[in-house]
Amino acid sequence: MVLTIATVLVRHSVRREAIRALGEQVQFFSPETGLAGKPVAPTGQFLIGKGGNVAVLTKTQAAFLIPQYADDIQRGREIRGTIRVGDEEKWFAARPSGSNTVILSRPARIDLPVWPILAVAGGVGALLAGLVALAISRAVARPVKRVSEASLVLASGQNPEPLSERGPAEVRTLASAFNHMSSELDRARQAERAFLLSVSHELKTPLTAIQGNAEALADGVVSPERAANVIGRESRRLQRLVQDLLDLARLNVRSFSVQRDLVDLGAIVEDVVERHRGAAERFGVTLVGSAPADPIATADHDRLLQVVSNLVENALRCTPAPGTVTVEARNGWIAINDTGPGLTSDDIQKAFDRFYLYDKYGRDRPVGTGLGLAVVRELTGAMGGEISITSKPGDTRFEVRLPVPDLSRNDEQSPVEEEDALT
Repeated sequence: MVLTIATVLVRHSVRREAIRALGEQVQFFSPETGLAGKPVAPTGQFLIGKGGNVAVLTKTQAAFLIPQYADDIQRGREIRGTIRVGDEEKWFAARPSGSNTVILSRPARIDLPVWPILAVAGGVGALLAGLVALAISRAVARPVKRVSEASLVLASGQNPEPLSERGPAEVRTLASAFNHMSSELDRARQAERAFLLSVSHELKTPLTAIQGNAEALADGVVSPERAANVIGRESRRLQRLVQDLLDLARLNVRSFSVQRDLVDLGAIVEDVVERHRGAAERFGVTLVGSAPADPIATADHDRLLQVVSNLVENALRCTPAPGTVTVEARNGWIAINDTGPGLTSDDIQKAFDRFYLYDKYGRDRPVGTGLGLAVVRELTGAMGGEISITSKPGDTRFEVRLPVPDLSRNDEQSPVEEEDALT
């Protein structure tokens, strides 16, 4: 198909150029030329050459030879075109020369071997097109193959190397989209892992309290009423945590609900000391609680209990025997002091980052999962509070500050009403 079109175009171009050349050549014949200026015989004058013919005719003879241009010949116009003489088609050009008309003609054929030339040109063109197509296909196929291989690595649970964002615009867009998807998936995996570890950490605290009181009850160390109260209270907290997990699964989010109520901080201190008394005895550490004057704050009772429990648990674990851990409360804050080895200034700045202390001290100190302090900061912030650390060897203090309601404005307001007024 391509060769056919090319042949037609070449033939058309050759024809046009041949007729144009004849038109230029016929300009050389003028009345002063011997051939053009002589009287014309009744049959005309002709010169026949190998490449074409020259005819000098009167206007009448020329009009008879090419009747389709008779009007142009009579008016003395220069003409060009194609004529048929007998069975042969010829290209011609004619112009007036005095009283005569000069006609140059040549056979309407192409002497060049068009088909072989076009075949060679077509073959070369096809080869070049094939090479270009191969180069383009490789330029596109290689990045796509890399994306495919990286996708298999990603599907296997590993993190592939970032893809190079080079090449055509479509390939760059594909590589950029894959890199973004890979980073987002890795971030989601890390968040999922951190969330699961956080949940396991929170489940462990009430389960430890239930187990400890059950063992104490079996050994006869505590009374059945006291053990039942602790087990019932911790079971309710465990039930709330499980319900939170179910709600999170339905909503596809990774955060816990936090209520804003009037909380007795003294009761929190008492519960925490009671919850960790057995652990303190096992560690050989003295656990002391102090909460004079019925301190209060606006917070979530269970979440605040989780916060203080995590801090006390970490303090007991890091304080060598015979050390002391003190939990004290005042209006709007609870502080946990221990006599452990303390933290450096760099540790204080990063202590609440997930896994920081675990990665740094996991082999040297009996630290937990590395999520306890991160959970403490998140829950404290969700309750509208702040947490701070001061530390030196033998004296480390975690202080949780919480909002304090202004009950003097309306002594009859309920905790919920007070919360609404504050918000």
